[in-house]
Amino acid sequence: MKTAPRLQKCNDFVIKFANINGTGSASANELFARAVMGMGVPVAPRNVFPSNIQGLPTWYEMRVSGEGWLGRRGGCDLMVAMNPQTWDRDVAEVEPGGYLLYDNTKRLPRSRFRDDLTILGLPLSEICLRAFSNPRQRQLMKNILYVGALTALLDIDFAVVESLIARQFRGKEALIAANLQALQLGYDEAKATLPCPIGLTVKRCDGVGERIFINGNDACGLGAVYGGATVAAWYPITPSTSVIEAFGNYCRKYRTDPDNGMARYAIVQAEDELASIGMVIGASWNGARAFTATSGPGVSLMQEFFGLAYFAEVPAVIINVQRGGPSTGMPTRSQQSDLLACAYASHGDTKHVLLFPEDPYECFTFAAQAFDLAERLQTPVFVLSDLDIGMNESLCKPFDWDDKRGYDRGKLMSAADLEAGKNFGRYLDVDGDGIPYRTIPGTHPTKGAYFSRGTTRNAYAKYSEAGGDYVYNMERLRRKFVTARRLVPAPVRQDAGQPTRLGAIYYGSTSPAMAEARALLEARGVPVDLLRVRGFPFADEVMAFIAGHDPVFVVEQNESGQLRTLLINEGELDPRRLVSVLHYDGTPISARFIAGRIAGIVAPNKVTPLRQQVAS
Repeated sequence: MKTAPRLQKCNDFVIKFANINGTGSASANELFARAVMGMGVPVAPRNVFPSNIQGLPTWYEMRVSGEGWLGRRGGCDLMVAMNPQTWDRDVAEVEPGGYLLYDNTKRLPRSRFRDDLTILGLPLSEICLRAFSNPRQRQLMKNILYVGALTALLDIDFAVVESLIARQFRGKEALIAANLQALQLGYDEAKATLPCPIGLTVKRCDGVGERIFINGNDACGLGAVYGGATVAAWYPITPSTSVIEAFGNYCRKYRTDPDNGMARYAIVQAEDELASIGMVIGASWNGARAFTATSGPGVSLMQEFFGLAYFAEVPAVIINVQRGGPSTGMPTRSQQSDLLACAYASHGDTKHVLLFPEDPYECFTFAAQAFDLAERLQTPVFVLSDLDIGMNESLCKPFDWDDKRGYDRGKLMSAADLEAGKNFGRYLDVDGDGIPYRTIPGTHPTKGAYFSRGTTRNAYAKYSEAGGDYVYNMERLRRKFVTARRLVPAPVRQDAGQPTRLGAIYYGSTSPAMAEARALLEARGVPVDLLRVRGFPFADEVMAFIAGHDPVFVVEQNESGQLRTLLINEGELDPRRLVSVLHYDGTPISARFIAGRIAGIVAPNKVTPLRQQVAS
């Protein structure tokens, strides 16, 4: 292999750690990410882990970007290769001119390396063997050793990493001492034996600002608390389990009575997903704000109850942290593969409200908003996150909340209304928006009661199999869905710097890579207008955007083009206007992938920007 010039980059590179699951590497890798942020440089880390407990390969990819790009770039510039099982794959992934850091305690033949890489070998196992006597400690401290070496190699302020260790193990002096010892050993060994710094460096800047570093599942859990949730029923499933764990932690802090210590919330781990959604519907019918968190297989099992909540018009919130499918699929990989399953969940003619957060900030905001929407519309509302957003720490703007904001409980018939003789028809549309009035059990001692059922009934909740009553209810539900268009979060549009007929629609975790891909495309002379969809049913602006562009690229992370299908179906569109850009290998989509696919489609078809057409 030919040699290549060494990469020379400051605050703009990708580093990847190849480890073995169960060796304690995750905390060390996150420590390193926080160290770079401590230098004021934005990072975007992503953890790729197996679906077993211990022993299989795991990777931690970290984008360092002084410009603030938070999506995957693709490729890596520095590989920390700590897993012999994946050595060849890991070495092959490094960009020409890049760097390879490895444990050279056991020497490898020259044939295992590449001539176009700078090889950085350190005897990490040997150092740990000399410095630490406990076998488990030797394994854990090897990770801290390479953090110390990277601190020297990348010219990171050693004091920043020291302070992070002291903070992480505050109150555990023995752990602090051991970690600091390992950090210093790795730093000193790199300084003494390797060229420090290498061509990749971290320079202090002020790129992080006031942003916070949090994952989407924790944000959803906190959003549920702020949204007024007091009941959660769930069954554990990767990657959504930590949503409920976070909700529980926040509830113990904010929903525990300070006077008597009583919990003002209920969290129930049900025997399965079907039972959990049943509990949510029951609690919601009784007036509580209730939710569940699940992933694709759980959504599959809950289908019939979704139909019940839709037709009986009971509020419910479902936080779906999507993963790879079908079946067990890739449970620890990320996809956007549940769009259609959630939009039309259950048998019969059902349509559900969907929210698509792009980052932890919107996970917090949309989780809270979902409870207002569910009660306002009296229907299930799905928040569709995914593993990439949910389980990876990410920089986002600080959460904000208006303490004067009240809960929107929708159309509630009060005891005074009932006492005054106001006409109460549980499924009666009184103002044309499709949403009837409801009562919460106990509103009035003798009035306002009704029987909830999944079978058809008339406007006054009396059982009826009359075709006209069924048609009335279905048409009213359709009107309610139209009403939802103006209540879900509006799409966000970003126009190119010049007129163009090229458009791209995307949603959710595709957002950070899409932002960078747009810049890459503009540098190639391919301006593209962007529209980020944030909710379903689609607002009028979505169809207007499609009408004003041709072609429209629909960028998503699934194999079947589910957003494209939904757009065609709901907008009755010509499928030829919408061109899929699909990524579904389980890793988060990258800017390079998006830009490459769009540019590759545009060039052969000679699709040119509007201004160039007019000029010609």
